[in-house]
Amino acid sequence: MMVTSLPNLLTLSRIMVIPLVITTFYVGGDTARWVACGLFVAAAITDWFDGWLARSRNQVSVLGRFLDPIADKLLVASALFMLAAYDRVSEISYLPALIIVLREILVSGLREFLAEVRVGMPVSRLAKWKTGIQLTAIPVLLVGDAGPAWLPTRDLGEVGLWLAAVLTLITGWDYLQSGIRHIRAHSEVPEKTGASPRHVG
Repeated sequence: MMVTSLPNLLTLSRIMVIPLVITTFYVGGDTARWVACGLFVAAAITDWFDGWLARSRNQVSVLGRFLDPIADKLLVASALFMLAAYDRVSEISYLPALIIVLREILVSGLREFLAEVRVGMPVSRLAKWKTGIQLTAIPVLLVGDAGPAWLPTRDLGEVGLWLAAVLTLITGWDYLQSGIRHIRAHSEVPEKTGASPRHVG
């Protein structure tokens, strides 16, 4: 499974950094906020770097394809949860955070179903923009009030979070429509072939 390949190790490091980011919330202080920001940024960089390495070295593996989206979702969801839990975002910004998390759950479910029927769901360009804005807004929010006095760091982070949420809704709707088309096509197969339908619990 190439567990020890560099791309997979980078993906695993993204998961391992999550407890460290969470710990900074319990430590408190401006330094802890900047450490959380640095850890998150480093993890976000590995998100691009591990994919590039896997393709350039021809080390794309089943394990890597499995772990990569999970690492991304765990990192983002844990950071958003802690920001909300520690009142580091305004209450109105709970909504975009919730939208982002729910969309990730939706897309994960669609990908699981489509994988069963061997249909791929490529990442759209708009979804990449969404991810980029999201991975920029969250570390800005992690710094929050510890940022420069002349810069409205928290406000900028929340604007970025809202923008990411808007793109999240658009891309989530696109993925949902695509998934529904494949679900309908798959459900029609037994009727055409005369095979009995399969029920999934």
